[in-house]
Amino acid sequence: MIFGRRALAAVFLSVVVSGPVSAEEVKAVPQSRIEMQLSFAPLVKQTANAVVNVYAEKTVQSRSPFADDPFFEQFFGQRMPNRSEKQSSLGSGVIVGKNGIVVTNYHVITDADNIKIALADGREFETTVMLKDERLDLAVLKIKSDGPFETVPLGDSDAVEVGDLVLAIGNPFGVGQTVTSGIVSALARNQVISGDFGFFIQTDAAINPGNSGGGLIDMNGQLIGINTAIFSRGGGSNGVGFAIPANLVKVFVASAEGGNGSFTRPFIGASFEPVTSEVADALGLDRARGALVSSVIEGGPAEKAGIKPGQVIVAVNGIPVEHPDALGYRLTTVGIGHVAKVTVSENGKTRDIELALAEAPETSPRDERLIEGRNPFSGAVVGNLSPRLADELRMPASSQGVVITQINRGSPAARVGFRPKDIIIAVNGTPIDKSTTLETIAKDDPSLWRVEIERDGQRIRQFFR
Repeated sequence: MIFGRRALAAVFLSVVVSGPVSAEEVKAVPQSRIEMQLSFAPLVKQTANAVVNVYAEKTVQSRSPFADDPFFEQFFGQRMPNRSEKQSSLGSGVIVGKNGIVVTNYHVITDADNIKIALADGREFETTVMLKDERLDLAVLKIKSDGPFETVPLGDSDAVEVGDLVLAIGNPFGVGQTVTSGIVSALARNQVISGDFGFFIQTDAAINPGNSGGGLIDMNGQLIGINTAIFSRGGGSNGVGFAIPANLVKVFVASAEGGNGSFTRPFIGASFEPVTSEVADALGLDRARGALVSSVIEGGPAEKAGIKPGQVIVAVNGIPVEHPDALGYRLTTVGIGHVAKVTVSENGKTRDIELALAEAPETSPRDERLIEGRNPFSGAVVGNLSPRLADELRMPASSQGVVITQINRGSPAARVGFRPKDIIIAVNGTPIDKSTTLETIAKDDPSLWRVEIERDGQRIRQFFR
């Protein structure tokens, strides 16, 4: 049946304004030239006012090159002052709550002293940070105004399919709000950016610097992702952009609205590896997908559920798991305090296991201490490792011992080359089992310091005088 242009426009408008409908009712391949000329304008009008510009400003101390130089201090009769300067960055955000809840990227507002948002109509507002997480590259802001504000509803990113039409709305290069269109190119992309989060929606809708934090919108006018990264050698769009799925954004926003100071991921108590084609053949899998259990922590949730090394987790709540990063994403969206139905494959057979999701435990008090005095550790903050501290430091959950959590700039510990996440194994032949043990030994004054540390799984022995 052939429709006229006005009839087609009416059909398009009814889809946009009538609320969520099923994918089967909306998705159709264009069959004529007239259908190819349909406009996204009604969809843009419905959503664009809820996509904002984010201005983040921070003060940076610029150290004088002559600071601490005795000659210049004597010549000028005073210490050379350090200068401070303000730096600003520009990104995008999406209003998801009528009370002024805004979602953006962590890297857009990193270390900012002042954050403002500007609406499409020109109004500007101050904001406060409710929650931010570097590993997920997400942040939730609260506009300092009662509102109400226009919003974009959060959609179901699990319903997204490769080939779906999408719009990307943001402020690329600071030129002003811009809308680009494209399709979903791929799902469950990992190893896109540095960090421990690897589950992105890929799109060919043009995404450029400044689009970060903007919205990826589906044809129902719902937010299915937060635009985050691009694959580019020259800094511009090459048609390979990535967005954080809306289902993870939902969990993150709920945590912010619950008043949590940090975002906590479920503790599994196991380590995982990707399933290669060789591993798939050896385990009798029909394809190389899933998360191979490489180790299980004694007494952890995985062991209690009956998960064992050598098994492969292939699905969570019936949704296939492509790789270990996808497993982490699926369990995070299920949420702490809930039970996930995990499908494991072993000896060519699959079965379902119930896995209770909880926070990483602090099995021993971290007891963080700043080491001071005349010793190689002076200026280092150390603490007792536990699954929770290991998670915060992005270390394996099975890590044990005393770890360096922070090093003061310019301190003896920094000068001798210690780094955060170094585990102190022994000092002068004495095993270091607690932070108090290291603090006591650091008060000694031997002529030679013999130190053994573990860094990224490797043992390193160092000598200091």
